Amino acid sequence: MTVSELDSLPTVDEERPSRSMLFVPGSNAAWISTVHVYGADYVMFDLEDSVSLREKDTARLLVREAIASPIWRERSVAVRINAIDTPFFAADLDAVVSAGVSIVRLPMVRDAEMIRDLDAELTRLEEHYGIEPGRTRILAAVESASGVVNAVQIATASPRMWGIALAAYDYVMDMHTVHDAAVDESQLFYARCAILHAARVAKIHCYDVVFSEVNNIEGFLREVAVLKRLGFDGKSLVNPRQIEPLHRALAPTAGEVEHAHRVIVAAQEADRIGLGVVSLDGKMIDSPIIAAAQRTIRLARVSGVDPKAAR
Repeated sequence: MTVSELDSLPTVDEERPSRSMLFVPGSNAAWISTVHVYGADYVMFDLEDSVSLREKDTARLLVREAIASPIWRERSVAVRINAIDTPFFAADLDAVVSAGVSIVRLPMVRDAEMIRDLDAELTRLEEHYGIEPGRTRILAAVESASGVVNAVQIATASPRMWGIALAAYDYVMDMHTVHDAAVDESQLFYARCAILHAARVAKIHCYDVVFSEVNNIEGFLREVAVLKRLGFDGKSLVNPRQIEPLHRALAPTAGEVEHAHRVIVAAQEADRIGLGVVSLDGKMIDSPIIAAAQRTIRLARVSGVDPKAAR
């Protein structure tokens, strides 16, 4: 994809929060019907790892009916289907697209060709079911060394790309190591940086790995601090108890909101009087700083931090 084509890619909806993506086993009917009350930014119905082989068909039917139900019809729903080289892929994709899924998460993405193949299948199914062309978006899950190395090509492989996510378990196995957040985060540092850079090039969302120790909130928050410093948009979750701590940890502080507000006011004032240079407290403010301030204000809004109250 050329630079001009990259510039024409649709940008993500930054007004909508994208901090948390909660996995829900597609075979768990009770959870599917109630999970919307927990307040995750996105719910990810899972047809892959959390569903046993003997439950694949049942889970597919449950998820299809859920997506088409009034509870989820007005919500953006994501589904993790089975990998493109499995016997479940075609049936999974047909079921969720026909039901009107918003985002398809494709696991085990190794290269851009897999995204292009998925794009072609989505186009065919949208035409078959009379769905607006290009409506179904793609979230690519990178879970291998080859996927990390090819991250930019994956992230820019299709205008349908909505996000890219790092999945730790298979990746660290591929790298002959383990992910032990209690010790340090060095095993994932390169992969996180590669995925994040790819997302920023493609102007799409970027999600960090699942933290599976649901009772270890202290460890979870240490990992959240890492992803926040790096610049991730959010994190994949496996338990509703992780939602509120994640949202709270990612929220900007009152001081950050106050500074962002001052930057925006200074920029607006400079524009009003026709100044070509914006300054605040004797320091020049350029467009990246202004854009960062705008992101802080948007995040404050979705996090429930009142920018006016922070002044």
